Amino acid sequence: MADHSNYRPETLAVRAGQERSQFGEHSEALYLTSSFVFGSAAQAAKRFSGEEEGNVYARFSNPTVTMFEERLAALEGAEDCVATASGMAAIMALCLAHLKQGDHIVASNSLFGATVQLFNNILSRTGITTTFVSHTDPAAWEAAIRPETKLFFLETPSNPLTEIADIRALTAIAHARGILVAVDNCFCTPILQQPLAMGADLVVHSATKYIDGQGRVLGGAVCGPKKLTEEVFKYLRTAGPTLSAFNAWVLLKGLETLKIRIEAQASSALRLATWLESHPKVARVFYPGLASHPQHALAQTQQKSGGAIVSFEVKGAREQAWAVVDHCQLLSITANLGDTKTTITHPASTTHGRISPEARAAAGISEGLLRIAVGLEAVEDLQADLERGFSLI
Repeated sequence: MADHSNYRPETLAVRAGQERSQFGEHSEALYLTSSFVFGSAAQAAKRFSGEEEGNVYARFSNPTVTMFEERLAALEGAEDCVATASGMAAIMALCLAHLKQGDHIVASNSLFGATVQLFNNILSRTGITTTFVSHTDPAAWEAAIRPETKLFFLETPSNPLTEIADIRALTAIAHARGILVAVDNCFCTPILQQPLAMGADLVVHSATKYIDGQGRVLGGAVCGPKKLTEEVFKYLRTAGPTLSAFNAWVLLKGLETLKIRIEAQASSALRLATWLESHPKVARVFYPGLASHPQHALAQTQQKSGGAIVSFEVKGAREQAWAVVDHCQLLSITANLGDTKTTITHPASTTHGRISPEARAAAGISEGLLRIAVGLEAVEDLQADLERGFSLI
């Protein structure tokens, strides 16, 4: 393989990780097979034991998946990457690979709703406990540390309020106590933010979102140093939350246009956020690219732009928020994000609907809050679509 270490992100997104077969294909090959043939019994034994590198069984090794892993690792500046079936599978694999019964997590109270459910209702059954603290207050993270704390887990920007956590500050606190730091980089992708360069130990992705970019397949990944990802790989090999070869191939093609897409989407998001901030029917806008955002200055030190997610509160509550959603003809009413098509959702009744009202309140998710994931349409058309709902409230 060629040395890609000196290439820029847009080049890595197209070239990194590719392994050509004996046929010399220019596009990445799609290997749809459940198993691989060995030359001899001795080779089979060496492959299974790990003495010899090579593919064994598609639950934990596939050439197309490996290409995706190597390309994403190159973009994140990571030594290694382990791909999984979904973003939630990536978080589960990371936690069960590095934590055991009796261990403790300190996590942001602004996590994605399914992540909160995972920590509270699934990991808790294994004896792994979690304390949720303010996303933006490093002192609260430090105060929550116990002797058994083994992991800080955060996503920045947060979903859906785009709050910014100080990665460098939290890393310094955690590492002083021998605690791992994992950052969900779903919203920014490695194009806008590289948590490993700021001291984080592991990065998690829902590749379903911007990495695919067109709402086609599910996928996830954990990136970091090999000494840490090896443990994730061991979990995946046995438990099997595996990324399919087909999905890996789709995600590979998604990575090729990632930089172009997310930069265009972020530019449109800033324009839309600026328009919303001046709208008489909007109470508040949450977007890191706006000077009014509480962590705007911090975002400028961590991110290359404000990203493509804009959240805002309408003046009113659920009735008014739903009126805006229901009268959209262009924006897609779906909880997915990262698509080329702009999507809109009401977090309190969808993505965060399964967590308690108290937890939603602590996370700042009001009944009037809406989240828009800006796509590639004309901003003027998005504004006109939203105006239909605004005119009714």
